[in-house]
Amino acid sequence: MIATKARDAGLAAAQGLALAGMSLIGSITLFTLAITSIALIPVGVGVFTTPALLDLVRSHADRRRLLAAKWAGVRIPLPRRPLPRQPRAGIAGQVERCTLLVKSPATWRDLRWLLIDMTAGAVTALLPVSLLAEGLFGILLVLGLWQPIVHAGGGYWYEFIRVDGWTTASFAALLGACWIAVGLRFGRALIGVHFSITRSSLTLTREAELGERIDRLTETRHDAVDSSAAELRRIERDLHDGAQARLVAMGMNLSTVEALIEKNPAQAKKMLSMARESSAEALTELRDLVRGIHPPVLAERGLGDAVRALALRLPVATEVEVDMAGRAEAPVESAAYFAVSEILTNAVKHAGADRIWVDIHHAEGMLRMSVTDDGRGGASAGAGSGLSGIERRLGTFDGVLAVNSPVGGPTMVTMEIPCALSSPKTSSC
Repeated sequence: MIATKARDAGLAAAQGLALAGMSLIGSITLFTLAITSIALIPVGVGVFTTPALLDLVRSHADRRRLLAAKWAGVRIPLPRRPLPRQPRAGIAGQVERCTLLVKSPATWRDLRWLLIDMTAGAVTALLPVSLLAEGLFGILLVLGLWQPIVHAGGGYWYEFIRVDGWTTASFAALLGACWIAVGLRFGRALIGVHFSITRSSLTLTREAELGERIDRLTETRHDAVDSSAAELRRIERDLHDGAQARLVAMGMNLSTVEALIEKNPAQAKKMLSMARESSAEALTELRDLVRGIHPPVLAERGLGDAVRALALRLPVATEVEVDMAGRAEAPVESAAYFAVSEILTNAVKHAGADRIWVDIHHAEGMLRMSVTDDGRGGASAGAGSGLSGIERRLGTFDGVLAVNSPVGGPTMVTMEIPCALSSPKTSSC
C-alpha cells in the first residue's frame, strides 16, 4: 500500500514538473509573443505573424486537453469551430484569415487560459513535487544538514521552526514527514486540480455555449435549406430527364398501338414490347430515385443493416461493425446513412483503398460513426471538399465531424450526432 502511494506520488511529482515547465516556459512565451503580435497588427507586421502564433496557442491548448484525459481522466471539450482556412490567396487572404482568428471568441479564451496557466496552473502543478522536496529537506536537516547551515548563518528557519540545534532539527524533520505524507495523500489530487483549472478556463460558460450553438444552428439551418432546395432541383431534373421522358415515350407508343392494332397487328405487338421495356426502365429509375431520397432498407431495417447493404455493393472489401440497442429518429438515421455513404464513395473513388472498416455504435447519448480506410490519405475537411458538405449536413443535428488523414494513410473520419435511441419493439419505423 505504501509502495503504491509512493509510486503514485512520484508519478504525480514528475507529471507536475512537466506541466510546470509547459506553464512557465510554453504558456509565458506563447502569451507574450501572441499579445505582442496582436499589438503589431495595426502596423502590418502582426498580420503575418499572428495567425501562425495563434495556431501554436491552439496546439498548446489541445496538447493540454490530451494530457488531461491521459493523466487525470479529465475530459476538456473543444468548444471551437475549425480553424478558418485562408479564404483567398495573397495578402488579402492573409488579412482576412488574421481578422477571423482575432475576432474568434475561442482565441481570447485560449489567451485567457495562458494567463491563468502561467500563474495558478503553474502553482498547482509544482505543489506535488514541492511537498515531497520540502519534506525530504526537513528530514535531511535532522540527519546533520542543519549544522553547516546554522554554523554559516547562525540559524535557519524551516517553515515556522527556527533550526539551531538537534531538538529544533527533530521538529523540522517531523514537519517534513508531515509534508511528505500530504504529498503522498494529495499529490494525485493536485494534478487533478491543475486540470480542473484548465477545464474551467477552456470550457465555455453556459451562456456562451448556448450562444455558440445558436450561431451554429442558424448557420446550418441556412445550409440545410440550401441543400434541400438543391435536392429538390435534382429530383425534379432526374424525374424530367429519366422516368418522365420514358413514361411520355411509353404513352406515345401506346397511342401508336391503338392505331395499328387492327391494321398491322405485328407492328402493334412490337410497339407493346417496347412500351413494356420502357415501363420496366422507368420503374427501375423511380426505384433508384427513391433509394437516393430514402433507401427502403433504411426505413425497414435501420441504419446498421442499411450500411451493411451499402457495403455489399462496394468494389472494395468493407467490414461493418454495429452496436446499437435501438433506432434513432428517421431524420437522424437518414443524415447518418448518407454521411457514411458519401465517405465510402470518397474512399472508393479517391483514396485508392484496398480495405475499409466501418464502426457504428451508440454510447453516452451519442451516435458515433467512424470510417477507416488504408488508402493514400491526405483527406481534408476544408472548404470546397465533400467532407465540408457532410459536416454541414451533420451540423443540422448539432453533430460534428473530425478527420485524421496523414499523407500515406490511413484515413479515419469520425462523426458524432447527439440523439436518443428508441427501443426496437416500440420503434415506429
